[in-house]
Amino acid sequence: MYLDYLGLREHPFSVTTDPAFLYLSRRHREALSHMMYGIRERKGFIEITGEIGTGKTTLCKALLRQLEDTTRTALILHSGLSELQLLQAVIQDFGLDPMRGNRFGLFNELNRFLIEQATLGNNIVLIIDEAQNLSLRVLEQIRMLSNLETDKQKLVQIVLVGQPQLRDKLDRPSLRQLQQRIGVRYHILPLDGEEVRTYIEHRLEIAGSDGSLAFTGEAFEEIYRCSNGIPRLMNLVCDRALLACYVLRTKLVDRALIQRSYQELMGQVPLSTSEPVKV
Repeated sequence: MYLDYLGLREHPFSVTTDPAFLYLSRRHREALSHMMYGIRERKGFIEITGEIGTGKTTLCKALLRQLEDTTRTALILHSGLSELQLLQAVIQDFGLDPMRGNRFGLFNELNRFLIEQATLGNNIVLIIDEAQNLSLRVLEQIRMLSNLETDKQKLVQIVLVGQPQLRDKLDRPSLRQLQQRIGVRYHILPLDGEEVRTYIEHRLEIAGSDGSLAFTGEAFEEIYRCSNGIPRLMNLVCDRALLACYVLRTKLVDRALIQRSYQELMGQVPLSTSEPVKV
């Protein structure tokens, strides 16, 4: 609705996980470096955590774009799976037949594939998003996958990505063996105040802004205050603010507009089309 009016080619603050819009804050760069290190050095298990909306899924997709051609990957985005369903999903993502018998048969098929890839010099990576939702039985099965190894190296690197509850779950005594196998850990923190500004400017640039849309310094401060530096919430507030710009026929985003947009987003006030923004 507002793209032409605000001089944009595409929506800059969509909440879809588009790696093209990935803004690598210091914390995101560190998280990506930890994942790359764990995979290249074949550390077995890698644990990446962060609050809701900190860009974990987008980071996973960015990771896939940076891995070498000799790395085969499977990305599991749905964590509410049974043990059999998880095995089938992993095998299917690696391009194998997921319907070959029971769990034992699937394990054998996966082991054969991993040995074959190791012979070819390839590294195998399994990434599981929203891993805090995995049941204890499924987590134990994932630990068993890590038993597939040669005398010199792990045949599969497993990246568990999830909310902070994942750390709590892995601390349970029943998962002690899995906890002890995690070779790399990193927790993603929200953006700081300065990064909020560069994040917004980055997304506007990627969206093809012609420069007619402007944010005041106080608007950036208010976005940080409202969102606490969580990228997903920043996107929601900014998208609502651009809609407000279109409705109110302005191309300047100031503190008052952000405050009103946040309140409207939270269901506190309706956004009027006939009155100026007041706070």
